[in-house]
Amino acid sequence: MKYSNKSLFIFAFLGSIPLVKSQAIKQLTLDEAILLGTKNSKNLMIDQAKIQEATANYLEAKNNRLPSLKVSASALALSNAKVDLKITPPSESGAGSPKASSAFYGNVAASLPLFTGGRIKYGIQSADYLIKAAELSAENDKLAIEYNIAQAYNNLFKANQQIKVLEDNLASSQKRDLSFQKLEDNGIIARNDRLKANLQTSNIELQLLDAYNNYSIAMINMDLLLGLPENTALEIDPQYITELTENQDVSYYVNKAYQLRTDLQAIDYQQKAAELGIKSAKAESLPTIALTGGYIAAEIPKILTIINAANIGVGIQYNIDNLWKKNSSLMRATATDKKLSATRELLNDQIKLEVNRDYQISEFSKKKIVVYEKAADQANENFRVTNNKYKNGLATITELLDADAAQITANVNVVNAKADSALAYRKLLQSSGILTTK
Repeated sequence: MKYSNKSLFIFAFLGSIPLVKSQAIKQLTLDEAILLGTKNSKNLMIDQAKIQEATANYLEAKNNRLPSLKVSASALALSNAKVDLKITPPSESGAGSPKASSAFYGNVAASLPLFTGGRIKYGIQSADYLIKAAELSAENDKLAIEYNIAQAYNNLFKANQQIKVLEDNLASSQKRDLSFQKLEDNGIIARNDRLKANLQTSNIELQLLDAYNNYSIAMINMDLLLGLPENTALEIDPQYITELTENQDVSYYVNKAYQLRTDLQAIDYQQKAAELGIKSAKAESLPTIALTGGYIAAEIPKILTIINAANIGVGIQYNIDNLWKKNSSLMRATATDKKLSATRELLNDQIKLEVNRDYQISEFSKKKIVVYEKAADQANENFRVTNNKYKNGLATITELLDADAAQITANVNVVNAKADSALAYRKLLQSSGILTTK
């Protein structure tokens, strides 16, 4: 059998594929892929940093209810300072008042808040709610990342299965070409019939090249998602699509979504924090009371020395300008609360739409499997019948090759439909909040 330069190039390329497969291969189930991918996810690292930031804000809010202690000291050089001590009589010698050229001052001040209108308490509770909101948002992001990994895994599985189907058909087609070449050499079939068979083989080769290209791209994408070197070869779990689960009624998934969706829960905590922000803003118009205490020491050489000047008392602070200034903090807090309320309502509508859409896609994917399996059975039977008819001279080579092409397409469609159905069901579980993170 003679081949063109183009065919020889294709065979050389296909022959190089087993060399790639001979590398060390990492076997990976979907659960293992998700565990590895979430561990190395850059987005989840950012979410963890946000949680740490919220935790820091919480600790800062708690610190506001603790006593504060400040120490200050100064050493001053004075220039031509005139000192007039009223508590001592003037010097009889007529000497002028003593001159002060330096001064030293030290102060220790302590303060413990007694009443702040609830701002400290509201701040602590609000910061705590925001930590929980950040954790729930991170969990929701993790679910989205897990689905992206499952989608990449699914694409890799489909590409791998398509390669297997095409490789089997290419082997059969090449075997048929050899048989037809012998039949042509013996004058049993026309050269045109043999060429039609060769063309079918070339088409399968091109499909296989395209499948290998898709597989390579899917492999690189999977490696990047998992944080692996981009040349790492992965082996997909062959049992990935063995179990397909029947769906519950759509109302079951909608109700579960309202109960379990972490993004909805995160907004609830954000809104609780916003409500406390309103209370805290209102408390700004109230005075603050604190227990104060301290110690003062001072010395002006040759003039004044103060030691053991301890003090304790109660301090009250009230901003009089609150009487005529607009409370902008209250306006911001109220606007935030309204925005979150509207966001929650919008998210409720989006959840209902998303769950219904994913439910319909999941149901449709299961129906497609039934249709494609039926079509595959028909295509396989059609090829068997056409092949027998061709051997008995009752069918043309064109009819045989058409039946073979239809058989390839039908078998690939079944594999793809099953993989897509498994992914669609996983997406339904995610959108309904049932698919929890591990």
